[in-house]
Amino acid sequence: MDFVWQISAWVEAFHIISVMFWMAGMYYLPRLFVYHAEAIEGGREHRVFEKMEANLLRIIMNPAMIAAWTFGLLLFTRPGFALGAGFWLWTKLALVVILSGYHGFLAVERKKFLSGVAPHSSRFYRMINEIPPVLTVFIVILAVVKPF
Repeated sequence: MDFVWQISAWVEAFHIISVMFWMAGMYYLPRLFVYHAEAIEGGREHRVFEKMEANLLRIIMNPAMIAAWTFGLLLFTRPGFALGAGFWLWTKLALVVILSGYHGFLAVERKKFLSGVAPHSSRFYRMINEIPPVLTVFIVILAVVKPF
């Protein structure tokens, strides 16, 4: 049984590491969109942002999201875990699905920037930049405190 616990601890560690990398990108990409939109709005050179945004998504965010989901699902499939978990787990999973949808939204927005026109104002991106931190607060509280 000690071996199973040890494996579970490693999976949980890699899950947390993956989530940290994913969230770093989720916090940074909308900020890049703010600067990108401001550059376009101001008539300044903005092509460097396209490369930065693409690399952030392809090299960090997408692999980290896939790893976070993979390790999270491995934790979820531990014997008796899902059945023994309360409503907090299902709420947390719903928020993670929303966060994943937001990730997809950001990927689509990045492609829209390739036309050379900002799809939204820099103010819009400043506002949506707050979505991942708010979701993170609720997800962490649900996972650690398990309030219900």
